Amino acid sequence: MTSPVSGAVAAQPSQFHARPAPAADAAGAQRWTPAAVEALLELPFADLLYQAQTVHRQHHDPHEVELATLLSVKTGGCPEDCGYCPQSVHHDTGVAAGKLMAVDEVRAAAERARAAGATRFCMGAAWRAPKDRDVEAVAELVRAVKDVGLETCATLGMLEDGQAQTLRAAGLDYYNHNLDSAPDFYGEIISTRDYQDRLDTLQRVRGAGLRVCCGGIVGMGESRRQRAALIAQLANLSPTYPESVPINNLVKVQGTPLAAQPDLDPLEFVRMIAVARITMPRARVRLSAGRQQMSEAVQALCFVAGANSIFHGEKLLTTGNPEVAADLDLLGRLGLTPRSA
Repeated sequence: MTSPVSGAVAAQPSQFHARPAPAADAAGAQRWTPAAVEALLELPFADLLYQAQTVHRQHHDPHEVELATLLSVKTGGCPEDCGYCPQSVHHDTGVAAGKLMAVDEVRAAAERARAAGATRFCMGAAWRAPKDRDVEAVAELVRAVKDVGLETCATLGMLEDGQAQTLRAAGLDYYNHNLDSAPDFYGEIISTRDYQDRLDTLQRVRGAGLRVCCGGIVGMGESRRQRAALIAQLANLSPTYPESVPINNLVKVQGTPLAAQPDLDPLEFVRMIAVARITMPRARVRLSAGRQQMSEAVQALCFVAGANSIFHGEKLLTTGNPEVAADLDLLGRLGLTPRSA
């Protein structure tokens, strides 16, 4: 219809799709089913982003982004056969095995990261499961990074009883151990450990009083239902979902079994960020691996969808990442401010 004053078309009431909700278990706790998460993924794009941004604003400053730096403190030689990983001894990718970095080297890297604006410093070591002496050595690195004034995170593989407590005593804030995929897709990409191994390590991390950093990788050939099942698994972790949720877009490395995997639709990746935000409202949702291959427009949509953390620095373990100056320029143009230490 037209306005009697101007002849312009009057605004019509818009249809809005209600947000699918989690179910309650026998104890009354909310649990997200894969079907409910998939229903979120299938919402019209504008509705999904609106709902994710609404949740985001309820729990976070929508203009703040955490900058985290990731350093490989022990590279290559990993006995796992993860199909995406260039550090596996099973794949010919040109990544040489190295020794654990010295304390002074790591401290210097942490100082550079802090000068570049990072507030969290993450250390990765390519082990299947560290020995106690390895954990003690990493504990020294944790103490050095804490002295610089940064939050600390480590990803060292599977932990045994007592090892998480050693890391916490050294000052570790977060332990990263990704689930990678949905349970029913996991065996398609990894055969050297099973899903329960990952869940057991997360339980040990929680038991030690450490905060959890746990996410997954998309674009490995999984279905949308399997992507939904990954989010449901993360959202339903006991006693609560992770404090940090890195969402990785597959980086295809020559020599790995997934090198020829077709690209995931970028808008599907944005949808994953949105459902992570809706299902884990208080978590920091991080744009992780694969960001170098994303356009600035896709990254901007991810921030609208609720991402509020990025890996900051030109390298992620062994793969590339956007330049620091380019990141700061993009954040500035979007009106986003790095989180203060």
